[in-house]
Amino acid sequence: MATHKTAGNDVYFVDGVRTPFGRAGEKGVFWKTRADDLIVKAIIALLERNPSLPKDRVDDVAIAATTQTGDQGLTLGRTAALLAGLPRSVPGFAIDRMCAGAMTSVTTTAGGIAFGAYDVAIAGGVEHMGRHPMGFDADPNPRFLAERLVSEDALNMGSTAERIHDRFPQLTKERSDRFAMLSQQKLAAAYEAGYIQPDLVPVAAGSDAGWGLVTEDQGMRPETTMEGLATLKTPFRPHGRVTAGNSSPLTDGATVSLLASGDAAKELGLTPKMRLVSFAFAGVEPEIMGIGPVPSTEKALKKAGLDIEDIGLFELNEAFAVQVLSLLDHFDIDDEDPRVNRWGGAISIGHPLAASGVRLMIQLAAQFALHPEVRYGLTAMCVGLGQGGSVIWENPNWNGKKWDSGKLGDEAKQLSKRRKAEGKDAK
Repeated sequence: MATHKTAGNDVYFVDGVRTPFGRAGEKGVFWKTRADDLIVKAIIALLERNPSLPKDRVDDVAIAATTQTGDQGLTLGRTAALLAGLPRSVPGFAIDRMCAGAMTSVTTTAGGIAFGAYDVAIAGGVEHMGRHPMGFDADPNPRFLAERLVSEDALNMGSTAERIHDRFPQLTKERSDRFAMLSQQKLAAAYEAGYIQPDLVPVAAGSDAGWGLVTEDQGMRPETTMEGLATLKTPFRPHGRVTAGNSSPLTDGATVSLLASGDAAKELGLTPKMRLVSFAFAGVEPEIMGIGPVPSTEKALKKAGLDIEDIGLFELNEAFAVQVLSLLDHFDIDDEDPRVNRWGGAISIGHPLAASGVRLMIQLAAQFALHPEVRYGLTAMCVGLGQGGSVIWENPNWNGKKWDSGKLGDEAKQLSKRRKAEGKDAK
């Protein structure tokens, strides 16, 4: 008689790549590029970077998109797999959890690996916000508003960010602006140090300016100053606190990751970059959706048997500066803690909705490789309609020492000092 074997495989993040992120709209570098071509380009590059993986060993392909229509529709995981040259035996599916789409692609396929249904999976996301703005052609059920399940402005993400400012007066506009300025400086420092480029996939793309090879993120503003941010309009409310400068821009881009069980990674000669420890999603009031990562992080920490003090690196999605600040305040973490978003975040890089979750993982994995003194890291993000998602990862390079944030350095501050000396930076 056969004996049932209880599944519980370790899940590893083997690798991840992304396209550069472009501005949404006619001035964006991907204005004339299809969304599915972006994710296909990323998948092809991921497979090329891992030549020891036989393509027929991929058990499933999960690709997220928030607006699943047009070139982001038609069961995107399956169509992208076929277009990327994977065998027809490899299945695929599409996922939507708004901003946490790619994160959910990872956790869903990770669950399949942990259970033993998969050995290897590809998970990612794409969003062409120029072609498909958030909520485009959606038809929310009238009961949402008629029965007051949500307020009307809960469907406007900028308004939900203003509500966080209302609820927590200590989260001032000045704090948000400073966090945003530092995001720009940190990304510039990371580019200068060559940290971002290794995981970017160059894309030949067309825009109104013509065709060319896109090799870097389009939304960078390293010249950002506090004085300049103070002059920006508050589009969501008169005399508000949320501006284009302390929010993530509308963005086009794609991300993809390779996940495997420990046994499969060893068999196929794949070198893991992170081990998944735990993950959690949580719901909050849609009107203040930005606080979602607080309860999801608490749940993930509890499931892992860890405390917030055990986390040595944080990659928090900067949908809005105030949203990140609310999490930092909750866990008593300083706005400028060197563990947090060391290479900048969505304010400077961009936030192509369903793609962003894997972008966080790519940056965390790269930082793990540089910092073996760090054992655990967190990727977390808020999600539209009142949700949060958090994933805790372990560094396979951990050297057994206790992390010391003083050893992490601060590339952004070094760059800022140089720019000040050159007369290029803010006070």
